[in-house]
Amino acid sequence: MKTIHIGVLGCGTVGTGVVRMLLERRDLIRRRVGADLVLKAIADIDVDRDRGFPIDRALFTKDARQVVLDPQIDIVVETIGGTTIAKDLILMAIQNGKQVVTANKALLAGEGIQLFAKAWENGIDLGFEASVGGCMPVIKTLRESLVGNAVVSVRGILNGTCNTILSKITDERCSFEEALREAQARGFAEADPTLDIEGIDTAHKLAIIIALAYGTDVRLDDIYVEGISRITPMDIEFAEQFGYRIKLLAICKRVDQAIEARVHPTMIPANNMLSNVNGPLNAVTITGDATGDTLLYGYGAGMMPTASAVLSDLADIARNLMTGAVGRMPTLAFQPDAIQTIPILPIDELVSHYYIRFFAIDRPGVLSKISGILGNHGISLESVHQKGRKSNASVPLVMFTHLAKERDVRVALTEIERLDVVCGHPTLIRIEEPNGH
Repeated sequence: MKTIHIGVLGCGTVGTGVVRMLLERRDLIRRRVGADLVLKAIADIDVDRDRGFPIDRALFTKDARQVVLDPQIDIVVETIGGTTIAKDLILMAIQNGKQVVTANKALLAGEGIQLFAKAWENGIDLGFEASVGGCMPVIKTLRESLVGNAVVSVRGILNGTCNTILSKITDERCSFEEALREAQARGFAEADPTLDIEGIDTAHKLAIIIALAYGTDVRLDDIYVEGISRITPMDIEFAEQFGYRIKLLAICKRVDQAIEARVHPTMIPANNMLSNVNGPLNAVTITGDATGDTLLYGYGAGMMPTASAVLSDLADIARNLMTGAVGRMPTLAFQPDAIQTIPILPIDELVSHYYIRFFAIDRPGVLSKISGILGNHGISLESVHQKGRKSNASVPLVMFTHLAKERDVRVALTEIERLDVVCGHPTLIRIEEPNGH
């Protein structure tokens, strides 16, 4: 039986999970893969920390280059994270003929095209299933299962921190700040949660999805990103009253010759499957022209779910090594010479339904002023709702629009915000309906 040696770079949360699975499930993996996947080395700056299970200390080194340059190691697993040393080590591994597996979504979103090109030039398989959706096989589904489909759209909940916070606000009507504090206390949010709550982590994953779905290079700056920090219990309550729930969604769609690419809080119908994905769980709906909707659901992060995805890449690459089939699968689902540049639709060009909430003075003529401005910009209203009455005091005024262009909506809101009868900044949330808008 062939022996395949593995080197792991980084033994933090994900790296520890990978090490654990390689050690504790070696026999299971051997029986399924037909090769013996042997952990040969682990590089980490902390070689003494207790990882919660027995690891031979002889496996550890503080020198990651030693692992990458070891001639006996066949596959290098990068779980260091970040976009500097991790990139250098991956390129070094590729140049030294090592197959590579990474969970590094930030690196792939920003530098993926370069890394994939280098891997292809050197006849190297670069696996990255764990970079999007944790244990959900998002990469494999887009690259292999839906190979005969034109991808119509992808909509996904791809950040467990945001989903946990929004679920708590929905269930308990607490403030965003209270929900964040509890998520941090329970370990679902980082001490500095900016990458999560501002939608940046989700945008990294969406960039990878777009590359696979449409065979194009996408710049992170082209993806519209908006976080969840302005969502209030009032918005959650209004959404529920009208049959919606609010989720942070990653959305991409093919629209004529361009692609919509956006991350933002979104109202979706309460009977939509994504509406019922709560807490740290993730889910992705991929719509193909032949398959219709395919739903993937599971834990998008965490030690063992993410390690499971890494192991799936290790198994695929091990099988390729055994059969001499390295390079069989194009990394981005399309042949390298078929990768093309497809423009990203500017957010101003988006056409959607909108939820708009104002605080306005409760006096005659206010509604007609606001609706008049919206009408002047070609925005028609589906419904208008006022919560409570307070003469000459501000009350929440909620409007749902018919389909409208984002640019028109934003110009109208800027004009409305200047009215002396409107207090504070309006709140705008886009609505995704089952028909695609």
